[in-house]
Amino acid sequence: MAEETKVSAVKAPQQADPMEASIEVSTQEMIRRAQKLQIETVFDRAVTMKPCAIGMQGICCKNCAMGPCRLPLPKGGVQGDDTRKGLCGATPNTIAARNWIRMIAGGAAAHSDHGRGVALTFLSVARKETKDYTIKDPAKLISIAPYFGVATTVEVDGKKLDRDIDEIALGVAEAAVAEWGKTDGFLSYLKRAPQPLQDKWEKQGVKPRNIDREIVEIMHRTHMGVDQDYKNLLKQGARASIADGWGGSMIGTDLQDVMFGTPAPLQAEANLGVMKADHVNIIVHGHEPLLSEMIVAAAQSQEMIDLAKQNGAKGIQLSGICCTANELLQRHGIPPAGTFLQQELAIITGACDAMVVDVQCIFQNLANVAKCFHTKLITTHPIARMEQENVIHIEFDEHYAMQDAMRIVKMAVENFQNRGAEVMIPQHKTTQIAGFGVESIQYHLGGSFRGSYYTLNDNIINGRIRGIAGVVGCNNARTKHNEEHITIIKELIKNDVIVLTTGCSAIAAGIHGLLTPGAAAVHCGPGLAEVCETVGIPPVLHLGSCVDNSRILLAATEVVKAGGLGNDICDLPAAGSAPEWMSEKAISIGQYFVSSGVYTVFGYSLPLEGAPVVKDYLYKTMEDMYGGMWDCEADPVKHAHKMIAHIDKKRKALGIDKARDRVLMDMADRQKLGME
Repeated sequence: MAEETKVSAVKAPQQADPMEASIEVSTQEMIRRAQKLQIETVFDRAVTMKPCAIGMQGICCKNCAMGPCRLPLPKGGVQGDDTRKGLCGATPNTIAARNWIRMIAGGAAAHSDHGRGVALTFLSVARKETKDYTIKDPAKLISIAPYFGVATTVEVDGKKLDRDIDEIALGVAEAAVAEWGKTDGFLSYLKRAPQPLQDKWEKQGVKPRNIDREIVEIMHRTHMGVDQDYKNLLKQGARASIADGWGGSMIGTDLQDVMFGTPAPLQAEANLGVMKADHVNIIVHGHEPLLSEMIVAAAQSQEMIDLAKQNGAKGIQLSGICCTANELLQRHGIPPAGTFLQQELAIITGACDAMVVDVQCIFQNLANVAKCFHTKLITTHPIARMEQENVIHIEFDEHYAMQDAMRIVKMAVENFQNRGAEVMIPQHKTTQIAGFGVESIQYHLGGSFRGSYYTLNDNIINGRIRGIAGVVGCNNARTKHNEEHITIIKELIKNDVIVLTTGCSAIAAGIHGLLTPGAAAVHCGPGLAEVCETVGIPPVLHLGSCVDNSRILLAATEVVKAGGLGNDICDLPAAGSAPEWMSEKAISIGQYFVSSGVYTVFGYSLPLEGAPVVKDYLYKTMEDMYGGMWDCEADPVKHAHKMIAHIDKKRKALGIDKARDRVLMDMADRQKLGME
């Protein structure tokens, strides 16, 4: 190892057991390598840093300088009246509810600010202010325009003609940007939800007015001495979460599809083994695809490929970490190098010539690890900088997108010659099929002639598919890396539940070989295996990044529209899961699924144990309000079976709990289905 490897490396007082830290082989190998080099990683810090027990219960309030006020449960739980109070008199219910919705505000702000950046970039495209981005999917633009009140046709001499695409783009862009701060009405995309769900939101008073207002209002309500009714606080949390799922996130996903192309199934590889010792390795990490799209173009340019060869490399290998990885994967087939907890390990291979980061889920410790190697760590976003002196900041500007990308790629290429003598890339990678979306699922099931969710519904009704599960979210160093994700997914598909996945859960599923059609024969129950084999799809469908959870909402809406499974999302035999959640975004996502009618189970723990009344409200009362509710189960097998039990309950309510024989349809039967 090069001499600089030994500089500034810090040995942890205690070290993680690689076998206990992860079920993934390359991660275990890199943990051992890091420990041999005396480089501390998140896995070691998880051993030495213990979580705050009171904070985990959700009953620590630090919203004013009289605190922090800690209100632990008395031994044996609450006896009779709960007399616990903070200095201001705040009860455990108030404190827990405030903490809960502040997490929703943080998560909704993160996703929705991502969406805002995309919307502003699209506005630049519509105004012809940038040449580096274009409209790659005009059909998607035309399909979403009516939701923003933008006409796609114009009447001339009594005839309807298609409106100019540039006019549509400008109208959509201006309307989309306005969603963050408009003063009248409600969010435009709410009308995409099933009507019964819209009616519930109306009845409960949780229709978002605009995206920013709901987040700001949470911060006001949770200020010392404002809202002190846990029910009223949680109501605002629901409203802000809906503004995320049916607002900022959904708009961000749609406009990314318009500019970069709507994903379609493709084949790629996954895991740290995608890195190549004889290539320049650039890893893009974070969440926003605005820059990474340009990095792809720059890395594939002949100019940069020639420069790489001049510097002794055979080419340029681009890969991703976290949700930027999913964005690049689903549109370009660029392989993900790993999940959230593998980000330090990618540098520890010694083969990472540059790691380019934007926002969200980025360890500050990356700078300390990069000091031990030749890796250039490059921050690119004005709101996400690092204080360490070895970090390079190249601020991305969408008006000069390709210019910025070429500068970054050039820096990485020229750094190839500075590698140390020892490079250790784990030789583990798998093949996966990714890039599914609402549209591609529709046409895989219904065919290119008449795309429809009818086939999915029919197989749920006849029992071959038991139900649908969304398994999403992060990794958490407090759990065994990937174990909960993979155990839960395998248990679900073994019981004929088809899985939709996003985020780091999707990357984990890919790494562990669950994103191929062949996985069905190995891991699925007979009904789901038959459907997957017939249609040619994996039993686990990769739907994108964490902002793309909105795709799951829309897929559920399409299932409702297809008929036969109720009139609302809450009627579906479906459930959601975040097995290894760790961020505020996860709470916002979970709440917008609950608020949309989905039974949602989180792993590890939820910060509610110190306020049993609030916990009961989220776990039970919300089902009466929205049709969805929260739950938590750390044991992955029990976790999966809670979801299956809920799916079975919904099947029984629909009267489809008995297996039905397949009915062969003649032409007359097919004609009755009509044409869409």
